[in-house]
Amino acid sequence: MLSTVAGLLGEPARTRILTALLTGRALTAKELAYFAGVTAATASSHLSRLLAGHLLAMEKQGRCHYYRLRSAEVARAIEGLMTVATIPANGWPPYHRVEPALREARMCYDHMAGRLGVAVCDMLLRRHHVVLVDGGGEVTASGERFLAELGVDLPSARGAKRHYCRGCIDWTERRHHISGAVGAALAEAFLARRLLARIPDSRALSLTPLGRKTLAAMGVAEYRAPAPRAAKVG
Repeated sequence: MLSTVAGLLGEPARTRILTALLTGRALTAKELAYFAGVTAATASSHLSRLLAGHLLAMEKQGRCHYYRLRSAEVARAIEGLMTVATIPANGWPPYHRVEPALREARMCYDHMAGRLGVAVCDMLLRRHHVVLVDGGGEVTASGERFLAELGVDLPSARGAKRHYCRGCIDWTERRHHISGAVGAALAEAFLARRLLARIPDSRALSLTPLGRKTLAAMGVAEYRAPAPRAAKVG
């Protein structure tokens, strides 16, 4: 099975299709052909193989067929491989060719990643709202209160049929961001409150002025306003 998946990922057009779907959104074959840079017929062939390999799921709505990643586990595996694949031959930094907007803030399937996702994770860990261990994590009592005030639906997250809370190594920052059901609920709350906005046709996210102000109030160090300079005397 591993060799089958490796074979599917070994074709550049298929990897472009999979990374395009890391937004968490479902896309049509025509849209995926555009992202992959191939003809519609070639995209159809690739999609059939990815469906057969259980990496994608397809839903039919009217005349349109929508494709999405089969699960959060598939997205996590792709992100994990990107951590290795983006290391350049001449060493660090691994993100030297990554679009700045993607490195700043992006969706990693259904949770926040990039500099923003790592900064939020750092804050949650520093304030002991979240505890991460190998392969999993947990939200503390103070974290439950804090996230509830942000509008994060933790009861629904706890009832989801997936990992509740876990850390995910960010492939550009090489530090953890929050994934699992908690990470998805946190991203959903940020988008619902308009702290973040999606950038069309991209995985990148845009931090709104309200979002920047909220992050500073939350104690996210990277987004605090710089201290005013002291006036010169004399």
